[in-house]
Amino acid sequence: MIVIFGSINVDLIVPVPRLPRPGETLLGGDYALLPGGKGANQALAARHAGAEVALVGAVGADPFAGIALDSLRRAGVDTQLVRVVEQATGCAAIMVSSDGENIIALAPGANASARSDQVPDLLLGAGTTLVAQMEVPPSETVTLIRRLRARAARGGRTLLNLAPALPIDLALLREIDFVVVNEGEAAAIGPDPKLLAHCLRQGLVVTRGAAGARAILRDGSTVEVPALAIEPVDTTGAGDTFVGVLAAALDLGLTLETALRRASAAAGLACLARGAQTAMPDGAAIAAAVDRLSL
Repeated sequence: MIVIFGSINVDLIVPVPRLPRPGETLLGGDYALLPGGKGANQALAARHAGAEVALVGAVGADPFAGIALDSLRRAGVDTQLVRVVEQATGCAAIMVSSDGENIIALAPGANASARSDQVPDLLLGAGTTLVAQMEVPPSETVTLIRRLRARAARGGRTLLNLAPALPIDLALLREIDFVVVNEGEAAAIGPDPKLLAHCLRQGLVVTRGAAGARAILRDGSTVEVPALAIEPVDTTGAGDTFVGVLAAALDLGLTLETALRRASAAAGLACLARGAQTAMPDGAAIAAAVDRLSL
């Protein structure tokens, strides 16, 4: 089973002809209010890919909470451990250009109230895959990772999507199986990815956009997979789709290379429609796309 501890947001998306320069106002198209947040996005991606998923986080007592959670519940994501707090539900303002690029500003809101003790001990066993990011309090993420490792010393798996690329205690790396970052985040955390990979239980995964993805393993070896050849419509949520599908494939017992190929194919498919969760593919679409990965 996958336990995802992370952010839950509503995305306010505005299509624009191009991304604005500082101080510039652009007229865009019709806006959309869509579910988002890295934790919620990864939960839905993992569920679509066939995994059993429980999401842990926080929302406000406001109308945005329904927008943020309804599609997850319809898909079968367990949201019983999502708490309702006084702060407003998190909201991301996203501008998406005609060539699919985006810029994002995030108001965390209720996400700041997510707590590791929302996860009961019974969910932190040898069969658990824990997925976390950095959009909820980092100290709570650290506590939860260490709880899993203490309870499942010979089992359990942890994936940390180090986004945004905040500072991390190097001692924590020994308790994490995989850290997943994009190229910008990889550069922000240090000049030597092999050194970082060596500190992890299994390795570092770097997503590289149109160049695919590379896993640098603890022993220094690498696994590379290509990207799906596409014309992107909106890249919002592609990275979260990658993480969710990677976690699902590993949780289902697939090899790392197979899991990376599925994640890469799914991330490409997620760029073919607007929005994050609304563009995520299901398991059948992912399976069909894997064979179309560029050579």
